[in-house]
Amino acid sequence: MEYRLRPHPQMPRIYLYQDPVDFRKSFRGLAAIVEQELGHNPFEGALYAFTNRRRDKIKLLYWGNYSPLR
Repeated sequence: MEYRLRPHPQMPRIYLYQDPVDFRKSFRGLAAIVEQELGHNPFEGALYAFTNRRRDKIKLLYWGNYSPLR
């Protein structure tokens, strides 16, 4: 069986950051990379993917406008 990532159809953009990232970074550190190195606003709804040095793991950063209490 083959599995694929199917993002929400209204997700406008998906970016893969090409340089390896220290996976000890929290979402704040990843958001800083998005802002400072890519020049993007991490709160605009795009999905950002980061890999570690060995390229065997992935971390995703996505800011969604939803409330879990609804």
